[in-house]
This record gives sequence, C-alpha cells and structure tokens, in this order.
Amino acid sequence: MLYLRSLIFNIAFFTNVIVLMLIWLPALAMPRQASLTLGRAWGRTSLWWLEKIVGLKVEFRGLENIPKGPVIVACKHQSIWETFVLPLHFPDFSFILKHELIYIPFFGWYLLAAEQIAVDRAKGGRVLPQITRKVKALFAQGRQLFIFPEGTRRPIGAPAQYKFGVAHLYHESGAACLPVALNSGLFWPRRSFLIRPGTVVLEYLPPIEPGLAPRLFFERLQETMETATERLIEEAVARDPALGAIVERNRATAPTV
Repeated sequence: MLYLRSLIFNIAFFTNVIVLMLIWLPALAMPRQASLTLGRAWGRTSLWWLEKIVGLKVEFRGLENIPKGPVIVACKHQSIWETFVLPLHFPDFSFILKHELIYIPFFGWYLLAAEQIAVDRAKGGRVLPQITRKVKALFAQGRQLFIFPEGTRRPIGAPAQYKFGVAHLYHESGAACLPVALNSGLFWPRRSFLIRPGTVVLEYLPPIEPGLAPRLFFERLQETMETATERLIEEAVARDPALGAIVERNRATAPTV
C-alpha cells in the first residue's frame, strides 16, 4: 500500500507542477511576484496531495518568530519537501540554488523570472563575492533569502556539515537570521520514491540578531538548528518507534563530507 500511494502521489506531484507551469506561462512576462505566486500555489497544492494520497500532514510552529522585511532564512535540508513549503510564509523570497536547475525547461524559466540566485557550486568559494553582492541587492529591496547552510540535502540524523558561507553572508549583509528546524527526512527522504504517512513538523526558531562575530554566529546557528532538529526527530520517533531505525541507519552509514 505504501508503494502504491507513493506511486500515485509522484504522478500527481509532477503532473500538478507541469499543469501549473503551463497555466502560469503569462507570468514569465510579468514582474517576479507572479512567478513567486506560482511557487506558493505549488506548495499549497502539493501539501494537499500529500495529505489526501499519502496521509502526510504538516505542523508549523514558531510562525510568530518570522520577522518582517529582509532576513536570512537558514533551513535544514533533508528532503524536496521544504523547497516548496518554505515560500508559503514569505512574501518576496529568493533561494540560493544550484545553477543546473535554471536549465530545466519551464521550471528554470520561472526561477529566472522570480529572480532566484543560481550558484555554480563547482567554483566553491570563488563565487562568494558575487553571491554577496546579489544578496545585498536583494535585502535592499526588502526581500528574504532562503539558504540551506549544509549546501545540499543530508540524510536525517546524519552528522551536520554546515558551510561557513552562511556566516559570511550574515556578516556582510548585516541582516538577522531566522533558523528553521524540521524532520521531513523521516517521511520523504532524499532520493526516495517512497513517502511515509505521519506529520512533518517545521519550526521557525527565534531569530539571531545581526552584529555577532562570524564564528560566534556560525556556532550558535549550528547549535540552535541541530538541537531543535534532534528534538523534532525524537518527538516523531516517540509517536512512531519504527522511524527510529531510519535515523540510526543514517547515523551509521551517512558520509561525513
């Protein structure tokens, strides 16, 4: 039954985004807000399909912690799930994303129209000055920046691998940082076809105000996000002990680099 529900959802998920992109084509000639609205529509409809087909629900916590105006939203990255859910709570956002995505027909066109920040990760730290300039311009417009501090999806429970780039952007931009913890990887792991029923919890934690030294900020961000994420994992495992095997397997086998 799990396989069948996952199959039906995957068909609905990709059909949904294709239909939305076709309906929204005129948005490509409009200001970026039209394409950002498409992103939020994708998120809302995907959550609906997840609950109706798979039985995967969502609980949002800490919505009162979301500040107005420019902010760095630093989120754990365990699944594709958070990529379409984060936009639901922010009016004018931009992701830092891998540049390969902009070459996907239709999907990449919307990323460009929405003025997202595409990065060639193969160039490493050499692109950091360019990213910093774009982020400063983004914040000057009052927008929000989404960043995954570990750079890519990590198996839930695997050792943390934060990159110092987030501390550089925090220091150079002078913006506050909103840490985000979640447990999506328990239910929809990276590179997984199967999706388990349950409740994904996404929690917006109290913002870290600007002005900290980069190293102090980096340590505080990692401690804050990892502590909260571990708490959300423990809550989910307490409700469904079978999920504990997933966490232990990842801790034992996940690469540390």
